[in-house]
Amino acid sequence: MSPPFAPRLLEEGRGLVEQASERGLAVRLMGGIGIRLVVGDRFPERYVRTYGDIDIMLSRRDARAVEELLAARGWDAATAFNALNGARRLLFHDPASSAQIDVFVEAFEMCHSLPFADSLQRPGPTLPATDLLMSKLQIVALNAKDRSDLYALLLGCDLRDGDHRSIEPSRVAALTGRDWGLHHTFELNLGRLREGLAAGEAPAEVGGAVDALAAAIEQAPKSRAWKLRARIGERKRWYEDPEEVDRTVDD
Repeated sequence: MSPPFAPRLLEEGRGLVEQASERGLAVRLMGGIGIRLVVGDRFPERYVRTYGDIDIMLSRRDARAVEELLAARGWDAATAFNALNGARRLLFHDPASSAQIDVFVEAFEMCHSLPFADSLQRPGPTLPATDLLMSKLQIVALNAKDRSDLYALLLGCDLRDGDHRSIEPSRVAALTGRDWGLHHTFELNLGRLREGLAAGEAPAEVGGAVDALAAAIEQAPKSRAWKLRARIGERKRWYEDPEEVDRTVDD
């Protein structure tokens, strides 16, 4: 049996995307590893951590080829889970450890649905920093690890439009201006990041980036659907309850 992937997931994620690119496959890293790579040398030492999984996004047309690539690299498919969910999500396990690969097929659907498919055509090996930020801000039950990833992004990436390694306030505002639920979750989580700043979880300079994002979201034009949904507010649940992926799913 090959050695476990768990101690070397950062290198495995990078190698997987490089090999996929060589084969003409559109694969981009997400999650903690994606954040680590997009921030690069500017990643704050205080937020360096180990990783338990690799998150990737791919195009539907490339799904079968990527499944074959993962098998060749030593990953086992969660056959039962993939048969039920393969149109939108796939799961692969490391036979020698608890590490896994979570694959999103064109769409990112967790607490909220985010349209990331077009980002597969932008420079790699990760999704753009803005998408990585939003994939964390959409988590209703934001935990300490998620906050750390967000602080790392806000410290290591500039706020400006037109650069896949920067956080683009206009893209965030455009999406939240159409969806009150997404707006509300982002608003709540930006508030949680401010609370973390007060508790010493991040340096004070992060506050400027948090405030700038909050202002962009608040000032963006709102759609008619947004305004109608805002009247209901929290009286109706505004997010989905994402399924927990069972690491024991097997044949």
